[in-house]
Amino acid sequence: MPQESLHRVVVLVDENSNPFELGCATEVFGLHRPELGRDLYDFRLCAAGPLTRMRDGFFTLTGVAPLTEVDHADTVIVPNRPDVEVPRRPQVLDAIRRAHARGARLIGFCSGAFTLAEAGVLDGRRATAHWQWADAFRDRFPQVELEQDVLFVDDGDILTAAGSAAALDLGLHVVRRDHGAEIASAVSRRLVFAAHRDGGQRQFIERPIPDIPDHSLAPLLAWAQQNLDRPLTIRDLADQAATSQATLHRRFRTELGTTPLAWLTGERLTLARRLIERGEARLDVVARRSGLGTATNLRSLMRKETGLTPTQYRLRFGTNPLAARRALPAAPGAPLSAPGREPA
Repeated sequence: MPQESLHRVVVLVDENSNPFELGCATEVFGLHRPELGRDLYDFRLCAAGPLTRMRDGFFTLTGVAPLTEVDHADTVIVPNRPDVEVPRRPQVLDAIRRAHARGARLIGFCSGAFTLAEAGVLDGRRATAHWQWADAFRDRFPQVELEQDVLFVDDGDILTAAGSAAALDLGLHVVRRDHGAEIASAVSRRLVFAAHRDGGQRQFIERPIPDIPDHSLAPLLAWAQQNLDRPLTIRDLADQAATSQATLHRRFRTELGTTPLAWLTGERLTLARRLIERGEARLDVVARRSGLGTATNLRSLMRKETGLTPTQYRLRFGTNPLAARRALPAAPGAPLSAPGREPA
């Protein structure tokens, strides 16, 4: 694929930026992907000056592109800094405003929400920020609709992640949005990171010190993921975990910040998307193998989750390279059918 045809992602690095979020952006958007047979993005770094001192003077960044690189970006990842009370450089804010005005997608990791809000592009929009800074953010930017205690917010052309680790969650969400669930799963495996944590999950979950033996949900989740083609109910999950349904709900809320039904539906939808991407055109087969029941239910949930019908989704994401498909494990069930036509 010619480099010119790739979606260009530019990270705008500013004084005192956090190295971790810079690393997250590089890992998700910047690495070559030989296992997929192609690269996913054209990735660049830029800064307002030739020398940029990173957080607490850990190191100085040099040799990156000038700030004008933002004017050619399809996606701009804005600076995130711990000194949220210090105003950003005017030239940095101007570059963000220009990018937004011409329709570029903007992403803020952690305190990057402060940068976006200071640039004025979040007025009247939804966003999130790290729970530690939620009160300070609301005081400074009351015109922004802050969603506290979620991992990330996707508000269309502006996306924000709550904290450092949530930058990876949001990055994988963007890859899933751009390239589909199969590719996002492949990227997450290379990162050795959870393939999908929904943005609505809680930022900060107080986990009690576990008893011995470990009673975490991990074995139950692994069992459920291997049995998504079965008509699993919450009672089935509770029975598998040898607990009551009420206790299961409490444990899901404590460990995952969501409900058993929401988690199960999300896993089923991810499997359905991957089946469609691999070429399965029979919606009744996709619905049955993903545990979603009927083609009607599949269509409804797919449209709600992705904004696309299954046909539209397959046309957009169902042309992954053969190398990518060989790199991915087969879904449970029979071999996939050849691509065909399906009702919208």
